[in-house]
Amino acid sequence: MKKTSTRLADGRELIYYDSRDDTVRDAVDRRPLGRTVTTSEVRRDPLLGDAVAVASHRQARTYHPPADECPLCPSEGDRLSEIPDSSYDVAVFENRFPSLAGDAGRCEVVCFTSDHDASFARLTEEQAGLVLDAWTDRTAELSHLPSVEQVFCFENRGAEIGVTLGHPHGQIYAYPFTTPRTALMLRSVAAHKEATGGENLFDAVLERELAGERVVLETEHWVAFVPYAAHWPYEVHLYPRRRVPDLLGLDEGARTEFPKVYLELLRRFDRIFGEGEPPTPYISAWHQAPFGTLEEFDGVARDDFALHLELFTIRRTSGKLKFLAGSESGMSVFINDVPPETAAQRLREVASS
Repeated sequence: MKKTSTRLADGRELIYYDSRDDTVRDAVDRRPLGRTVTTSEVRRDPLLGDAVAVASHRQARTYHPPADECPLCPSEGDRLSEIPDSSYDVAVFENRFPSLAGDAGRCEVVCFTSDHDASFARLTEEQAGLVLDAWTDRTAELSHLPSVEQVFCFENRGAEIGVTLGHPHGQIYAYPFTTPRTALMLRSVAAHKEATGGENLFDAVLERELAGERVVLETEHWVAFVPYAAHWPYEVHLYPRRRVPDLLGLDEGARTEFPKVYLELLRRFDRIFGEGEPPTPYISAWHQAPFGTLEEFDGVARDDFALHLELFTIRRTSGKLKFLAGSESGMSVFINDVPPETAAQRLREVASS
């Protein structure tokens, strides 16, 4: 992998990740852009103890542009985009309309391919491996910023999810705090460790799932399963068999095997609801240990956390979505219409031939 860092016209960083070591990236951003002005602010909820990012400048962000005006496609002729070069393998840049900025963190966009009409599921294993390399490199680099405590790599796919740009891409949020969801996990890990005399909760969960009926697929280095208490109609968790706290901890075997496993999962998601259905909307989210201190989680170290990916769709059946209504939005109590065992069975049925 070759990494080339440059700057866009307004000063934001752009990084190219190329498969070939001899690739030259010297294109200049010719757009007449002024410096980006953001108004990101993180506010704490005194009752819930969580954080809310207030970012009013995002009201002006690009919204469903036509394909020939896509800001994530390579620049061509007089059509200038966020990517100055005429082609790219993987490109990452600072979001022009970030939810988090400055002391409040950092947001980046990850373009998986220059092909506007592609999807992650249609990437080759080599391309998917390059995206994994980019995720890993960005995690390492962002973790060194003084304001960053946790790095979150994710993809929103589909208009139903709220995606405003159709080009295949994901995002990276670098938070200045440990996110509420991760904090809940760490508290559960701490409580389990104390109650069992040192047993790791993630290891116990994985062991239980391997012995049950919700495993979707397993390989030498990875295990994918529908969790016992799945929140979403179709939800899969992907764990490396060897527990590591973050993407940097993956060994060569797990890194080499990941593209094949992950692409298979994404392709199964597109087959859940049968032929003729539109692509399945989903959220794919990497959960990594925070890089800050874990003093508030008694007895828990970074190595006690288990890197894993959570993949889920809000579509519950053909033509119908799972909405977060009263119980979910008002009380954070999910009601799942699809038994996890049924979801796992369906995901096994649609395996590639």
